[in-house]
Amino acid sequence: MVPVRAGSPVTAALQVRGLSAGYRTPVLHEVDLDVRGGELVSVLGVSGSGKTTLLRAVAGLHPATAGSVALRGRDVTRVAPQHRGIGLVPQEGALFGHLTVARNVGYGLHRSERPRRVADLLARLGLDGLADRMPHELSGGQRQRVALARALAPEPAVVLLDEPFANLDAGLRATVRADVVATLRTAGTAAVLITHDQDEALSVSDRVAVLHEGRIVQDDAPGRLYAAPVTEWLARFVGDATLLPGESDGTLASTPLGKVRHGTGLTGAVTAVVRPEQVALGEGGVSAQVTGVEFHGHTRIVRLLLPDGSAATARVPASDPSPRPGDPTTAAVTGTVHVLPTEPCEWR
Repeated sequence: MVPVRAGSPVTAALQVRGLSAGYRTPVLHEVDLDVRGGELVSVLGVSGSGKTTLLRAVAGLHPATAGSVALRGRDVTRVAPQHRGIGLVPQEGALFGHLTVARNVGYGLHRSERPRRVADLLARLGLDGLADRMPHELSGGQRQRVALARALAPEPAVVLLDEPFANLDAGLRATVRADVVATLRTAGTAAVLITHDQDEALSVSDRVAVLHEGRIVQDDAPGRLYAAPVTEWLARFVGDATLLPGESDGTLASTPLGKVRHGTGLTGAVTAVVRPEQVALGEGGVSAQVTGVEFHGHTRIVRLLLPDGSAATARVPASDPSPRPGDPTTAAVTGTVHVLPTEPCEWR
């Protein structure tokens, strides 16, 4: 199928066209990707989807078998990695262990500009006072900040971040991620974040490109990606969703959760994508039985069994009375849902 993408800019900081790459077998298949100046785009996918191969091919660390990579309008497909003008933040930071923080950040800069540029970046990233530390004397979060400072120092056309927060604990990950994103925004640098974390991609990105089996399935704003996925696979992958068969008249679809409003114009056999927050309990609708309840801080996820044997999921505030497995209830869909034409087959 043809992937859905947000509108492509005429001039982009990064422009990837028809990029294919592989090892003994193909991994990437004709990938297109645009990143505007100052834009943060996440490439989201499961392990083995081709995310790292895409990053390495864009950086010049792995040869492309077809397609092109352009930076600020300059074709760099055959240009050596060190001459592309790309900043790279690896997962582990990959700092030079024998150099201080200041010398890591200033590596490759002209001597005359080095002190000013290093001091500015260390201040921006909350690394004041650490200029003379060695990498082994830093925490994981500090090492990632230093790696970003080093990537930003030569003012690259784009920064590539390869799951840079994956090895940090949850609390530290959120703090470091916020600092990194704020620094990229302030610098106005285009950035590509490679990640398998859906919450991360949806919360920090201007756009999210979902990579599946080496192809971009959808490239869109986070809100639209969540609200209007273009395939059933994508609906299941991005966030929790109940997918229900339905018969549509173009505005309403009859489903196991009753009639749901969609207004897409699709008629006939459809699949309704119902998000947990769109399911209200105990306020009328169809009868259902609670099969499970999961506590998630300020919300609870309630698993339901519908009369026809279908399963559904509801998200309710943790302050609401909590149902128990086995309890009877009712379930109704609120608001407008997204529907897709029923697919005879799809990517799995």
